[in-house]
Amino acid sequence: MEYPSKAVQKAVESFKSLPGIGNKTAVRLVLHLLKQNSDSLKQFELAVEGLRTEVKYCQTCFNLSDHERCAICSSQNRDQGKICVVQDVRDVLAIESTGQFTGAYHVLGGVISPMEGVGPDDLKIAQLVDRVKNGNVSEIIFALSATMEGDTTIFYISKQLKEYQVQITTIAKGIAIGGELEFVDEITLGRSLLSRIPFDV
Repeated sequence: MEYPSKAVQKAVESFKSLPGIGNKTAVRLVLHLLKQNSDSLKQFELAVEGLRTEVKYCQTCFNLSDHERCAICSSQNRDQGKICVVQDVRDVLAIESTGQFTGAYHVLGGVISPMEGVGPDDLKIAQLVDRVKNGNVSEIIFALSATMEGDTTIFYISKQLKEYQVQITTIAKGIAIGGELEFVDEITLGRSLLSRIPFDV
């Protein structure tokens, strides 16, 4: 398809590079931006630039943060002894939206997947073990997607934590096998957290 402007074409191609954005949606977004005034476009530009220059990863849990430690890890109102282990930041957002969990998090950055070349050393597993070893952690709650890779990751980490006095649980399987956590509705996800069950190695 030919575009009337190379700048429009370049913008459309940039939007299409985002996950879940096809050509029609990309065109619609670009045309919407063209209708905005200069101030709105400047705010949009600054917001996108801020993603690169201002957003950090928490040094404790690897969640997104504006500071060295995120608001959750810094909060005295959260139970830092309960750590919910998730695959990525999207899962933190999904769980936080339920309002059912008041502990801390640990973002692994993925799951063990030999088929995709992802091993334990590629994830934040060693850092989690260090948190258990060095902190007053009473419970590790696994909230990983109910897939073979998720189960493999839970099993591996549980073996690493076996020597420590920490309770290991998983969220209840109200979540469908093979389901991705980010797509689960808030009520089901919240109940799964409240109904978590012990995990035996």
